[in-house]
Amino acid sequence: MTRHHRVRRPLSLALLLVAVTALAVPGPATAASFPYQDPTLPVATRVADLLARMTLDEKIGQMTQAERGSVTQADLTTYRLGSILSGGGSAPTPNTPTAWADMYDGFQRAALATPLAIPMIYGVDAVHGHNNVSGATIFPHNIGLGATRDPALVQQIGQAVAEEVSGTGVDWDFAPCLCVARNDRWGRTYESFGETPDLPSDMSTLVTGLQGATLGGPTSVLATAKHYLGDGGTTGGDDQGDTQLTEAELRAVHLPPFQAAVQRGVGSVMISYSSWNGVKLHGNQYLITTVLKGELGFTGFVVSDWNGIDQIDGAGGFTAAEVTAAVNAGIDMVMVPSAWKTFISTLRAEVQNGHVPLSRIDDANRRILTKKFELGLFERPYTDRSLTPTVGNAAHRALARQAVRESQVLLKNAGGVLPLARDNNKIFVAGKNADNIGNQSGGWTISWQGSSGNITPGTTILQGIRTAVGPTTTITYNQRGTGIDRTYRAAIAVVGETPYAEGQGDRTGSMSLDREDLRTISTLRNAGVPVIVVLVSGRPLDIATELPAWNALLASWLPGTEGAGVADVLFGAGPTGKLPMTWMNAVSQQPINAGDGQVPLFAQGYGLTY
Repeated sequence: MTRHHRVRRPLSLALLLVAVTALAVPGPATAASFPYQDPTLPVATRVADLLARMTLDEKIGQMTQAERGSVTQADLTTYRLGSILSGGGSAPTPNTPTAWADMYDGFQRAALATPLAIPMIYGVDAVHGHNNVSGATIFPHNIGLGATRDPALVQQIGQAVAEEVSGTGVDWDFAPCLCVARNDRWGRTYESFGETPDLPSDMSTLVTGLQGATLGGPTSVLATAKHYLGDGGTTGGDDQGDTQLTEAELRAVHLPPFQAAVQRGVGSVMISYSSWNGVKLHGNQYLITTVLKGELGFTGFVVSDWNGIDQIDGAGGFTAAEVTAAVNAGIDMVMVPSAWKTFISTLRAEVQNGHVPLSRIDDANRRILTKKFELGLFERPYTDRSLTPTVGNAAHRALARQAVRESQVLLKNAGGVLPLARDNNKIFVAGKNADNIGNQSGGWTISWQGSSGNITPGTTILQGIRTAVGPTTTITYNQRGTGIDRTYRAAIAVVGETPYAEGQGDRTGSMSLDREDLRTISTLRNAGVPVIVVLVSGRPLDIATELPAWNALLASWLPGTEGAGVADVLFGAGPTGKLPMTWMNAVSQQPINAGDGQVPLFAQGYGLTY
């Protein structure tokens, strides 16, 4: 009897420990121990229950977003971090969809090892496809999608991107950019669907494509309307510059696309680096809290841009005053890529000394946690591996090719030189962008600024041309045009810009073709054959002086990985694209926009057909 009791007592203690542990460390595998873990309860009830259980440190952790390169899995558990991001070009090794999924799941396991098992949310800039991932489908940049005038297509693209993003575990996309680009000198012009508010507003269908009809579907990814507010309206097109407008002008031009996104239930809004009349947006309580959250009724959460709070006072790094200004202005989650530990201790001190009210901390957490519950992260925290094979699949590439085809804008077609015959033809192809997947994809592709060369699988414009023609047609390619003669029926010069992104993409001087492009076109012209210029660029370029000597001009924008869509139009698919931007007569006209009384080379909305 005594011996029997001795055996049972330790056993009861062990069971008791297991039971206590299960209560203290709830995870998705355990039965619902607390109301917040019960998926049958309303989201608001679950949020309130979880919030009541959280310490200040846990709440501050939820408001902190660190870059994957500056955080370990152990950090995630220790500091209760709410979010991780990949900056442009920040990828696991090897850069494959499976490695991404493995990385995501590793971070998620670490998040779920915290006492309350709150899942983390992982953010990426999938701005034209899942563009950090090698082998992903790269769609045209927004300027090309704006040229399609096809909101339904843009919604389909959002759905395709959501599948590829979900297949790598990632559940939050820093897209769409809903900027209204008013000066083509701006290095982010290609991230704008158009220069007037109607186009970005119409193309906010991308939000619905990414998120689904409601959050929580199998491929639902949180969308982000960015950059709030007026980033496309800075004086001189200066990136992160000052938007000098009256409030009425700011509301008329830059606010409507965000209103459209809020009406579509966009889950997050990212604040702009830029200023409005000298005041940095990251500290602007009126625009963030009064207008966005109050007037527009935005119920999601607001995230800062990369180190955006550092810029409030104009000096490098962030101060306690900047942290307080940003959080009190209404920023709910702060993107602090590497200085996140300092941010956590600073915000904690600012709450404890009364500079940031606990009600503001609770409001931020309520917004963040609501989206995590709505996304289903508490029930399905890990990668759905059945979606991993969708990255770069044939269906998505076909959709991208359609988008490329619809985005082509035919600006000149003297003598009906286009379309070209597929059979019994002899065509010369030249230009630095003819056989270069990196150049035709632009910035935000594999790396932040993008790069030239064979950076990811796809079809170059030259490969598309070769595939488009029949066996009786000869295609000759030389990048500089060397070897062309009069026996060719036509020459195609694929020229324009090389990749860039924000900052490095600003053009303060000339916006003309470079010497290499002009030399290539001249070589082709000197052969006495019709010359078709295919312009690969992230914005209208200054070409009015050269245009009379060209037989045809096709604006291809930045088509991405499916160059066959350009060839489709060259060889017969009727061009349907219309200019999303006004095309300048000369660089001295910048800024030039619809309705400003200037005489353009081509008006917004212009586009020829066959």
